[in-house]
Amino acid sequence: MSTREQLLTVALLAIATMLTRFLPFAVFSSGKPVPRIVSYLGKALPPAIFSMLVVYCLRSVDILAGSHGIPELLAVSVTAGVHLLKRQTLLSIIAGTACYMLLLQLVF
Repeated sequence: MSTREQLLTVALLAIATMLTRFLPFAVFSSGKPVPRIVSYLGKALPPAIFSMLVVYCLRSVDILAGSHGIPELLAVSVTAGVHLLKRQTLLSIIAGTACYMLLLQLVF
């Protein structure tokens, strides 16, 4: 890819990203109420997406080999525990990831 094509690609991606970020504010102005379906999706999608991520991350865990899935189980437990205590999604993800990495590097 030439430099011109690379710059054009980056510019188009930046425009597309900005459009997806700004379009909802333009469509759903502050004067009108948000449609019920949008409110429902705002409440239902985050847990559904995180559930899919958990399934995706744990899909290849083999409980019959090696560490028997212990690091994964402990990391998921830490993530859930931190989230229940603090209700901070980013903190929960960081704590679970750090726990998993430490377990893999230092214990298993």
